[in-house]
Amino acid sequence: MAKRTRSTKKRVVKVDPVGRAYIKATFNNIIISLTNDNGQVISWSSSGKMGFKGSKKNTPYAAQMAAEDCSKVAYDAGLRKVKVYVKGPGAGRESAIRTIHSSGIEVTEIIDVTPLPHNGCRPPKRRRV
Repeated sequence: MAKRTRSTKKRVVKVDPVGRAYIKATFNNIIISLTNDNGQVISWSSSGKMGFKGSKKNTPYAAQMAAEDCSKVAYDAGLRKVKVYVKGPGAGRESAIRTIHSSGIEVTEIIDVTPLPHNGCRPPKRRRV
């Protein structure tokens, strides 16, 4: 008996002119996701996806390239205004926001959602170099 092949349908995301941009800037990488108001991802990009390797991934230039790639796809889909949610201590936070704004998507609000511990977990021991 032959196996039946199941065709998977690609999920269609409803694109409104207003959405959200999530920028996660860690010490190792920068990930940018543009979503609609429900949180469904319209387009995403990262500095690793753009071909940067190692310590070059966490540079403002890598963040700029990733934001440009991501916002071009979202603008063509119909996204025009975003609220930006920034998380993490990385270097390319401001340059990513600037690039999203210059690509034609208007940035209405910038919110920092970096998690701050209220003296929760014990930190790792001090590095000896």
